[in-house]
Amino acid sequence: MSTPSSLLRLVGALCLGAIAATAADVIPLFDGASLAGWKPSKNSPEGTYKVVDGVLQVRGGQGHLYYVGPDGKASFKNFEFTAKVKTYKGANSGIYFHTAYQDAGWPAAGYECQVNATHADKKKTGGLYAVKDVMDDAPAPDDEWFDYRIRVEGKRIQIWINGKQTVDFTEPADWTPPKGMPGRKLGSGTFALQAHDPGCKVDYKDLKVERLP
Repeated sequence: MSTPSSLLRLVGALCLGAIAATAADVIPLFDGASLAGWKPSKNSPEGTYKVVDGVLQVRGGQGHLYYVGPDGKASFKNFEFTAKVKTYKGANSGIYFHTAYQDAGWPAAGYECQVNATHADKKKTGGLYAVKDVMDDAPAPDDEWFDYRIRVEGKRIQIWINGKQTVDFTEPADWTPPKGMPGRKLGSGTFALQAHDPGCKVDYKDLKVERLP
């Protein structure tokens, strides 16, 4: 029969093992020092993406920065993505998932999670662009860091901004993507950060993803 002390040691070991396993499942996408693992589209103007003081800065131009991973083959299906984001006046950006690298143009595959507090586009931060939009009033202001969380499980997509849910969307079996966006559907793929236009000025840091079953 196990003694109380041995039971406590067993429980402690199991808890530590669970914590270690959870930590191992979380993949940092940005090392805070370089763009290692990321690949800009060829149409991105020089200097659109750079790292300054541990922050991935998006500045102007129109293009996309794709996470390709150490081997260039990064792909995710079910996941929880988190990042800290800061927008500036008039900024417009986005976080794509289930997408794939392109030399130019708007990503044809995957969904876009909007990043925009004060740009003229009425679709604001926290929306699933052109599918489940957050209209007019952004849940996070410019000039302040906020938490962006995206979770995809099966056909369900959820988004939270600073812990408040903004989207809970389940893709129907007979899903018809928005007009002009035939690739806006779930599958698998990688992430991309958008530089929307010359006035784009957005900061990202602490980008991480946890694979889910």
